[in-house]
Formats: sequence, structure tokens, C-alpha cells
Amino acid sequence: MPYKFLSKVNSPEDLKSFDIMELRQLSDELRDYIITTIDEVGGHLAPTLGVIELTVILHHLYDTPSDKIVWDVGHQAYAHKVLTGRRDRLPTIRQRNGLAPFCQPEESEYDAFGAGHASTAISASLGIATARDMHQQDFQVLAIVGDGAMTGGLSYEGLNNAGAHGRQLTIILNDNEMSISPNVGAMHRYLTKVVTNPLYNRLRDEIWDLTGRLPRGARHVRYLARKMEESLKNLLTPGMLFEQMGFRYFGPIDGHDLDELYQTFHAVRELNSPVLVHVLTEKGKGYPNVEQSPVRFHSVKGMRGRQSGGTSSAPNYSQVFGEVAVELAERDDRVAAITPAMCEGSDLVTFREKYPDRYFDVGIAEGHAVTFSAGLASEGVRPITAIYSTFLQRGYDNLLHDVALQHLPVIFCLDRAGVVGGDGATHQGVYDISYMSHIPDMIISAPKDGNELRDLMHTALQYDAGPFSIRYPKDSSIAFDPDRKPEPLEIGSWEVLMEGENVAVLAVGSMVEPARRVLNRLSKEGLHLGLINARFIKPMDEKTLAEAAGKYEHLITIEENALTGGFGSLVQDYIRETMESGSRISRLGIPDRFIAHGSRSELLDSVGLSQEKIEQTIRRRLGRYHRTSTKVS
Repeated sequence: MPYKFLSKVNSPEDLKSFDIMELRQLSDELRDYIITTIDEVGGHLAPTLGVIELTVILHHLYDTPSDKIVWDVGHQAYAHKVLTGRRDRLPTIRQRNGLAPFCQPEESEYDAFGAGHASTAISASLGIATARDMHQQDFQVLAIVGDGAMTGGLSYEGLNNAGAHGRQLTIILNDNEMSISPNVGAMHRYLTKVVTNPLYNRLRDEIWDLTGRLPRGARHVRYLARKMEESLKNLLTPGMLFEQMGFRYFGPIDGHDLDELYQTFHAVRELNSPVLVHVLTEKGKGYPNVEQSPVRFHSVKGMRGRQSGGTSSAPNYSQVFGEVAVELAERDDRVAAITPAMCEGSDLVTFREKYPDRYFDVGIAEGHAVTFSAGLASEGVRPITAIYSTFLQRGYDNLLHDVALQHLPVIFCLDRAGVVGGDGATHQGVYDISYMSHIPDMIISAPKDGNELRDLMHTALQYDAGPFSIRYPKDSSIAFDPDRKPEPLEIGSWEVLMEGENVAVLAVGSMVEPARRVLNRLSKEGLHLGLINARFIKPMDEKTLAEAAGKYEHLITIEENALTGGFGSLVQDYIRETMESGSRISRLGIPDRFIAHGSRSELLDSVGLSQEKIEQTIRRRLGRYHRTSTKVS
């Protein structure tokens, strides 16, 4: 490895003997190594470049893994992974059987707590600190909160409780003014005022430096200076929120100045009380392209990914959603768009530009996004809430209690439904059918292509009796004609795409196209199967299902969702409860285990949902009919 200092670091212990000059060189090498590697293989680039110096200082000063560092949103932690024995495996990050994209305790003892969703670090760290004190142990606990996590309500629940406990806990507010998109909200404005108040910061530094030169016997002078500082804070900063909540506040400090970081944390680690250190960092630091466009470079595909990209000419589902959302807003001035800090990911940029008064980014606060949408709907607005499937899990109670129970017409567009590839187990959107299917009056749908997504969105806007969800994957939309006139669909209706004999496939959303390809291939061999596009999971098309169960001896359901509580389970329950004798049913879907990271194609194959694996399964099911029936010979 062509790095003088980084090549010597196999664990944080190797950093202990480095002086500041050597740590500075190490930081430069670490930044270069991460940029070079992630440019090639892909991954979260901008977030981790902002915390290089912070990561180096913490591992230099603290005794990890005995001391616990809890990262809020583990995509900040690439440098942490490199310094904790995983340097040579960084090129495998987000790849199947490679390094996990976020912190994962199973991967390393240095990963104190798993973190894929935001705003969890303070609560988790307080739990760790409380357990430490219960067991009468002696170690430090640090929570690194950043990349927008302070826009989430869970962070404030943790702050409120931690300040009351009074335990040793160091919260590091990594303030880069960004989540994925720029941060929003009152807390962002509050932090900005703290950072930009030069009078307070100058007076604080001058008073403290002056009293520090006084003789040891003049402690009462420093006491008075401390009281003066508190008065200055209350006079010159808005509210002193953190200190009023029970934290000793330090900062703001330059998160890229190793000397200032060293001095601050060298002092902080001696304190046995709740501390909040406000660190200013720049997302993408050290890489000019990323510094200028941190949103674009939040996560990069990498040279390998760009070289092996798909060839589909159709736009992806997110792009279709963004275009249709604008189309609906043009036709109906009641339409508003809501996103929990995912404007770019959900493709709402054009909507935001055209209709700024009807666009609402609520920050990383998914539960709030759902209830805020409910409030809008209660007053006649037609909210389209764009949210990733995995993130809507965090708003489940809000969905049930605040939206469904009150029969409010909120349209939920669930991006990244199904396996998502490199983001791994925390982000796989494979549970939404299961956690929504038991909610009364909840409409659950999934389009087979971009044209049907458009039809479903228009259908949802015309439906005003309750919530309407539309799920779609992180993938090509297969087919989308922007000039085609949208066709509102009958709610609960299915589409018979192919008639057949003996066996029929009931496919949901993203599984329709691979099923169609398999059945077309089999038809050339004289094996004719039925294919039904089950675009509505709830309510189901009971008429078409009953007809299929009466006609076909075997039904095969295919869905990109957990088998437990999924579409196949609903079909199975219906046939069992309503028909004296029905078809045999085989269910294909996500097995009852967490799905790790890898490419989307690899993961679909691993769970039996690739086109090849679907064909293999169908051929096995066809075996008995092929042997005993002349109809499919």
C-alpha cells in the first residue's frame, strides 16, 4: 500500500503513538484512499469525507472498542471501518459477502450498534451508558449524530431523557447542514444562529483564555467567568437549548482542525456528565467535485457499476413517479408532495421547482411526514407522500392511527419496494405488503410497468375514502409512454395477461415482467400457463381469483415481499376460507430471514426471484402435469 502512515494502521491502537503532524498526514492518506476506492467500487462518499479528522482523533484519544462509539447513520463510518481492521476489505463494501454498507456488530467489535436508519444514536448510546453504570463498568460512550439525524424526533426523545439521567455520555453533533438534501426546519435555523454568532464566540474565547492565565488560587474568578459565559450564552444565543436540557455544550468547533479537535476531546473525555460537542464539518471535504455537489455525490455508483449498468431505455420508476406527480399537480391544485428528506431520491426536484408552495420536505422524520400528510388531507389537500418502503416502517403507528383510522385520502408512493441491493438489510423494502395488509380499508397496489404506475396514481387521486399505497422497485419501469392517456383503474381489479391450462401464475408488480418472459418461453415448448397481473394486493380481485382457483389445478403467487403476511398468504387464506376445494398454491417471495447486501440481481437470484430461478420453480411444479396430462405435453 503506497501510504506511509495508513499502511501501518491495522487497529486503533496503532494510532496512539502518532503525533499531530502524523495524524494530519494519516487523515490526508485516509481521505485519498477512500476517494480512490469508492470512485471505483461505489458507495456513500460525501458523508464519510466530512468526518475523516473527527474519526482519526476519536480513535487516537479513546480506548475503542472498550469505549463505545455509536454512529448515527453508518454511512458516515467508512473511515471508522478502515481504521478498525477493515482497511483491505474496503473495496468489497456493499458487495455480496463484502463489507456491510453501515455499522454492523456482527462484522466488527468496533461497531457498537447497528445503524442504517437515522436518529437512533442518542437513544442507543444512553441505553449502553445506563447498562455500563448498572454493571459498574468504566468506559466512555460517544454518539456521533449527523447527516440530518437532528431533524428526526427520536433524537429529541433521546436528548430529553439523557439530560435527565445525568450519566456520562458524549454526543457529537456533526453539523454539515445536510442530510442527503439540505437540512430543513427550526433546529437547522437554531444551529445556524449558534454557528454564525461571532460576538458570542469571540467573547467566550477571550474570557476563557484570560482567566486561564490567572494564578491557581483565583478559582473564584473562573467561577465568575463561567457564570458570565452562561449569561452571554443566554443573551447572545437563541435559547441555550442543549444546556437547558442538561448537557455541557462545547462549540461550535472546526471539525477539520485536528489541533482544535484534539484539545476539545482531550478535555471532554475527563468529564463525567452529559456533554454535547458541536462540530462543524463539510460534506465531501477534500474532493472538490463532491464539496460542490454533496447531494449528487452522497452515494456514487462507482466505475464498476457504471460500466455494468443496465441497458433499458425506459426511465426508472422514480423518474416516472416524479413526472406523473407534476402532471397531477398541474391538473389539480389540491395536490401537494411530501418527502422525509428524500427529494432527489424520490425524484421530486421538478415538483419542488414548479410548485414550491405545495412541496414539503419535513426532514428525516417519517412518522411526522405521515401525520403531517394526514393533517393536510383532513383539510381537503390531496397529499402525495413519497417515501421509501423501508422508511415507512418508522411511521407505522401514524399510518394506522392518524391516516387509516380516520379514512383520510393520503396517497403513499413507496419507492425502493423490494430488494434494494448495496444498502443491505436495513434498507430492503420487503415488508410493506405485510405491515399494511391487515390495516382496514388500506388500498395496496403495485404496477407492472411505468404506464400502470401512472394509471394507479391517477386512480389514487380520484379515490377519497381512505389511504392508497402504490409500491414500486428501484429498477427500470419496463415501459412508459408520456404521451399515452392515463387510464383510471377499477380498484381491486386484476388483469389477465395470458390464458393457460392446469397452472396459473399470479404475479405482483415487479414480478410480472420476469413471469411473462418465463411463460412466453414455456409456451414455445407447448406448455401454456395462465398469467394474471395482481396489481391490487388489497382489495384483491375476488372474482378473478375464484375463477382462477376453479379453472387451474395449481396457482403460483410471486411477489417481491416477505412471504409471511404477504400477497401469497392473502390468496391462500381466501381460498381456504371461501372455497370447499381449491387449487394447490405455491408461494414465491422473500424468505423469513434478513437479506444482506449485494447487487439487486444477485439478491433476487438468492431468494429465488430471478427469471432463471422462477423458471426452475415453475418447471418443477409443471412436472406432474407434464407427465400425466396430454393438455400440456
